[in-house]
Formats: sequence, C-alpha cells, structure tokens
Amino acid sequence: MALTKVEKRIRIKRRVRGKISGSAELPRLSVFKSNKEIYAQLVDDKEGKTLVSASSREKGVDAKGTKTEVSEAVGKAIAAKALAAGIENVVFDRNGFVYHGRVKALADGAREAGLKF
Repeated sequence: MALTKVEKRIRIKRRVRGKISGSAELPRLSVFKSNKEIYAQLVDDKEGKTLVSASSREKGVDAKGTKTEVSEAVGKAIAAKALAAGIENVVFDRNGFVYHGRVKALADGAREAGLKF
C-alpha cells in the first residue's frame, strides 16, 4: 500500500529524530510549515521544554511579501531571540520537510542573523 505525503514526512521525521536531539547548551531548531504559516522553535529535548519560539503569525515578524520572504524574516526573528537568550549554536531539524524553498529560507535567515548550525 502506498504511503500518503504526510505519512512519508512523518516516517522521515521519526528517522531523523532518532539521530538528533537538543539540549540546553545545543538546542534543536525545529521547523514546521503549513500552507499559510511557518513556525520555528528551539527545543531542549532532555527537559522537554521549548526555550524560544517564533512564527509568521507574531506581531514582531515582518509578514510582508512572499511566503519565502516571510520565512527568512522568521529565521532572523528566532535567531535574534536565541542570541538574546544566550544561545549561539543549534542543531537544525527540518522536521521531515525537504531542505528547499521556505525551510531553506528560514535556515539562511537564522544563519545570517548569527545562529550557528
């Protein structure tokens, strides 16, 4: 039986999450995208807590332009919040999404604003 698009993504996500994990010193930068919005959060998996989060729905994020431009702005916002919280290095978790388009734009925006991964 063929898997649906969502089932394939979840299978990839589970496989990747078995290999990477976040801690307080090196949190996991998890990305989720829906058809309209994009969300990013820094997660400490050992404590099970979200340290910092940003999304395209927040007031502080400049949500003008294409979805790719908005994704880059979210990347810059998460990097600014992380640096303010004293976090410089992260592990990138694309959450089963292809590293292309909006996911890549978010990662590039975060790197441009000072996050290292």
